[in-house]
Amino acid sequence: MSLEKGPYLMLAAFCELVIEDKSGVLSLIRIVDRMHITTQGPTAPEQMPPATLNWFLVLTLKSGDARGTLPVKIEPELPSGIKAPPLTLSAYFEGGSRGVNMISRLNMKLEMPGIYWFWIYVNDIFFTKIPVEVIYSRTVTTAPPPPRPG
Repeated sequence: MSLEKGPYLMLAAFCELVIEDKSGVLSLIRIVDRMHITTQGPTAPEQMPPATLNWFLVLTLKSGDARGTLPVKIEPELPSGIKAPPLTLSAYFEGGSRGVNMISRLNMKLEMPGIYWFWIYVNDIFFTKIPVEVIYSRTVTTAPPPPRPG
């Protein structure tokens, strides 16, 4: 199977909030592609402490010639190049200009800064990939001097 005649990608984005009205129209709030993790203090760690990516991944696909139920796989790739276990969903395509909105809440543990790629496959064929950049910054402060007696 080729994806030349569908389905087609209309939208692939990360956001902090998704609102879907009764007619299926989406509103994406705070579209994001970078996460800043900061620490400060006298013992701010040199290595990034673990954090959680808790965003929505939204995919909107238009059918084209695609019909029926197809698997959609989301495979995270860590900055190290290692692929994490994939999430597999199903999408039902009605054909033509009809589409499907896929909304997935990601709760992914992040353990290192860098670019996390999310590879998207439809029916096990590579479709697209989207990045999330994790930036870690630390500020080491000195402890205040003890109060002077007096």
